[in-house]
Amino acid sequence: MEKEFITGRGAQGNVDNVFSKITYSQEHIEGVDDWEVESPNTKFTIVHPKTIVNKVSSPDVGMEYSANPYQGCEHGCIYCYARNSHQYWGFSAGLDFETKILVKSNSAKLFKEFITKKNWTGTPINFSGNTDCYQPLERKFKLTQAMLKIALEYGQPIGIITKNSLVLRDLEILKQLAQKNLVTVYISINSLTKETRAKLEPRTATAAQRLKVIETLSNNGIPVGIMCAPIIPGLTDHEIPNVLKAAATAGARWAGYTVVRLNGEIGKIFEEWLHKAYPDRANKIWHSIQSCHQGKVNDSQFGNRMRGSGQLAEMIRDSFRLHCKLNKLNVEHFQFNLSHFNKNKSNQLNLFM
Repeated sequence: MEKEFITGRGAQGNVDNVFSKITYSQEHIEGVDDWEVESPNTKFTIVHPKTIVNKVSSPDVGMEYSANPYQGCEHGCIYCYARNSHQYWGFSAGLDFETKILVKSNSAKLFKEFITKKNWTGTPINFSGNTDCYQPLERKFKLTQAMLKIALEYGQPIGIITKNSLVLRDLEILKQLAQKNLVTVYISINSLTKETRAKLEPRTATAAQRLKVIETLSNNGIPVGIMCAPIIPGLTDHEIPNVLKAAATAGARWAGYTVVRLNGEIGKIFEEWLHKAYPDRANKIWHSIQSCHQGKVNDSQFGNRMRGSGQLAEMIRDSFRLHCKLNKLNVEHFQFNLSHFNKNKSNQLNLFM
């Protein structure tokens, strides 16, 4: 007997950690042994890494440096590429990724040390290059907020990608950064359908909330865009026109997209989820994803891996470009102002100090 869909979570179980000798096994579904509860509770662990800013070597992700104050993400997005990185910490890319969060408590200290290094010149740093910097635990630990204050103090340019309305908590800091062209915020929306979002991204803000976030940021002079990502052929690709129109109406000025790719253990996790979440459409969606990656669900080739290839990928690209044009998105290019960066003499922040 197959277990029922675990509501409120993305992954439907744990997969083996490719770096560990420990394996997950359930011999008897009907057994009474403690296994995985229906709604696993989130747990966090305080860690003290040696670095917080990472050089991004991939040439097709649109950023040079990233900073991630949390490892693992309670949002539970089933497609998240960061799931694989959780294995380096000894956890599974499945339920562990969204229920066992590592909190890098010394993030602010490490961030300040990095941007005040002798050879650092203020190159933009992206928050959420791996996991969402505004996931639920940020409400408690305020690590992202602390790093934003430091960025404002030293004039360090920052890019933010999030799907959580918690970003509005830091509206005043973002406004001050925006006044100096030191910040951009991209809100991730790939579906306006409530049911799809609830299954695909179970612990995130609703699409309606995210659109309100875009509107609020825009009304306060903060440069805001939308990441229509990842587009899942056979599931969300038909929503591209409505998503872009809604985002532009709310005040988004730029848009980007990626086509889903299921690298590493994510393929196993996604396939299990797919057959439980959409049993009547699972095969069609799976084959649609394969058609964008030369018969596979993952393409590691730079340039192709993010956008896919083949007829369906071209249709997605053409639809995205057309509706960006119709909604006047990506008309102008945003330019960070690096002249404000000053690592030797910090500004006085009376509002926050």
